[in-house]
Amino acid sequence: QVQLVESGGGLVQAGGSLRLACAASGRTFSTYGMGWFRQAPGKERQFVSAISGSGASTFYADSVKGRFTVSRDNAKSTVYLQMNSLRPEDTGVYYCAAGRKLPIATLTTNYDYWGQGTQVTVSS
Repeated sequence: QVQLVESGGGLVQAGGSLRLACAASGRTFSTYGMGWFRQAPGKERQFVSAISGSGASTFYADSVKGRFTVSRDNAKSTVYLQMNSLRPEDTGVYYCAAGRKLPIATLTTNYDYWGQGTQVTVSS
């Protein structure tokens, strides 16, 4: 069982930055691929970024490529999402997820554990 707790969300103006963190419980964190997803009101949960267990591989949605950076610190059992040049369309609840089905996964069905989410609001 893995428990995930996100933090770092908030209100920011367009063009600003935020850094999200997702702290995981358990001693097997490095064996899990981690993903970030977001969900805007009335919309489906959308893939944002993923990182492999070792951190060697990363993948991004086209909409955030070049602006967001995912990283992880396995010693701290934490994954991060650095978000720069934020836009109003980045607004939503951001969730982190953990899974072992694939090293890098973009579908929600490939993840077994989810955090409670953290709100990110970007004002224009």
